[in-house]
Order: sequence, then structure tokens, then C-alpha cells
Amino acid sequence: MKYKMYDELMEQPESLRRTMKLEGEHMDSISSDMVDCRHIYLVGCGSSLSTCYSARDALCMNYETAITVMTGYEFYYHQKISNRDSAVIFTSQSGETADTLAALRKANELGLKTITVTNEPESSMASESSEAVITRCGHEEAILGTKTYMTQLMSLYRILFGMYRDEMAEGVLLELERLPVEIERLLKDTRDQCRDLAEEYSGEEIFYCMGSGPNYGLAYKLAMTMLMEGALKHACPLYSGEFRHGLIERVEAGVPVIFLEAGFPGDELTSRAIAFCEKLGARNIVFRMSDYSDLESILSPFILAVPLEWFVYYLAHYSGEDPGSTRHIGKVRY
Repeated sequence: MKYKMYDELMEQPESLRRTMKLEGEHMDSISSDMVDCRHIYLVGCGSSLSTCYSARDALCMNYETAITVMTGYEFYYHQKISNRDSAVIFTSQSGETADTLAALRKANELGLKTITVTNEPESSMASESSEAVITRCGHEEAILGTKTYMTQLMSLYRILFGMYRDEMAEGVLLELERLPVEIERLLKDTRDQCRDLAEEYSGEEIFYCMGSGPNYGLAYKLAMTMLMEGALKHACPLYSGEFRHGLIERVEAGVPVIFLEAGFPGDELTSRAIAFCEKLGARNIVFRMSDYSDLESILSPFILAVPLEWFVYYLAHYSGEDPGSTRHIGKVRY
């Protein structure tokens, strides 16, 4: 059985190429304009929030900068801003996400610099922001987000690292250019293995998802949108360092725990958690950056996303679900 999500998975490399080509200079200009901002806010919801987490943690690993991640309604209701010399980057696949749009309108009222990264050029958020970066993905239907995740995360990396003029930032920007080829290869190379893995785990109903640094954002996406929305499985994301504050008491033999590992300093704690879970007999599933690519580890949220997409695609299939459909999202007001 082939679902609509399959086509969208396969469109990721070309979506990255188009976005880089058509929005590259625009993103460079935005980066230059943001250099003197005293504070940067990244605002999103769901899969878009996960890209904010990864981009923030990637930047803060390398630079001391004032950058805050918030959900749309948390920014709208709870964020006090007295310093008008701030920029807010809003992320939304549709450009109509109600909470993120409300946050954008608040930021505009406060006179802040506003940038939206969206896939819909005619959307409210694209038209109401000071600047809009359009991810060139074409229409996306699958709820958990594949090509829009990739291009949105790439845009955040490009804008944020583009603010700096040093060897580290230049290296990241060069590595971003390699992504389309790497993603193309991974889509071919990881499918069969992840299909078999998904069949093995299709009877499980709860997954814990763990990562450190920029991979926490991917763990968040994996749990919140991929497993819960796409495969209709219970899931919980957490930083690797938080394993000892909760999950250490709950994990037990037979419980699936997904680890994202990229050799970050914080992955020392990921390795400890892996070893602890092994001793208990938990069903560890470890996705290591070194098994998939020789790109810099800071790009692991892009690389590890591909085998995870295949895993969730087939996990939903073997569980009798369409990985791109929804039961309530977009259908029910609450």
C-alpha cells in the first residue's frame, strides 16, 4: 500500500534544492538585518516547534546568543517584551496556524521585526510579516510534515548561522548545500531496514524518544507529530539528561526507547541511558548519525529524520493506519 506521504518523502531533496535556489539570497539578507537584534524569538507549534528547538540548540552550542523558543499561544499570552530591538521568526507549514498567527499579530503590534517561514505564499502569516521565506515544497498533505520540516529547518539554520562570519558558520552553510544529495541517498538506503524494524515494533503502543542538543527537537517531532499523529502511538520526548529525572523509574523490560545519538557532548548522557536500558532489558532502538552520514553532527536532525520517517511510515502501515491522515486535527474545534 502506497500512501500520499510516500510521494512527499521522495520530494524532500528537490524541495530543499528549490528553496535554497529561490530563497537563498533573501535569507542572507534577513541574516544581515538581524545581526544587531538584541533578542531573537523562535515561535511555532507541532512539527514547526521542533525545528525551532533544533535550530536554537544548534546555535547555542556554538554561540552565546539571546534566543528563546516559544509556542504561539505562550508567546501571545505570557511573553512580556519591553525591548523593541528584537526579532521574531515564526514557523508554520500552512501560514494559518491560529496560535502562531495570533503571536505574529502581537509582535507586529509591538513593532518587532517579524519573519515568517511558511510553505504557503498567499497565507495570512506570509502577508502580515515584515519578511516571508517561502519553502518551495508544493502542497503537503501528510499531517506529520516531511518536506516542509526539512526546508523549514534548513531555512532556520541558514538564517541563524548566516548572522555570523566565522569558520564555524561558514562550514555549516557549506554543509547545508550537501543536504539534497545526502537526503536522496538516505531515502534509498534506509527504507528496507526501517520497514523491517517497523514491522517488528508494530504491536507496541508506547515509545519514549530521547536526544541531546539539536536532536532533542527531532525527538520532540518524533514523539509529538510522527508517532502520536502519524502512527497513533503513545509517545513521550525528553532530553537525554532528563532520563534520570522520571523515565529512569518507569522504563522496564520490553519497553521501546528510541535514542538519537550524534556524538554531541551531551550524548555522554545518551550513552549512559542506553547502557542502563540495556541492563533492564528495554527494547532499545538507536539511531546514530555516524551510521548514516559523514556530515557535521550539527546537521543530524536532518539526517536522522529520514530513517525515522520511514520507520513511522511503515509503523503506521503495519498498525492499520494511514500515516498522513488525522482523526481530529483540522476537523474539530476545541
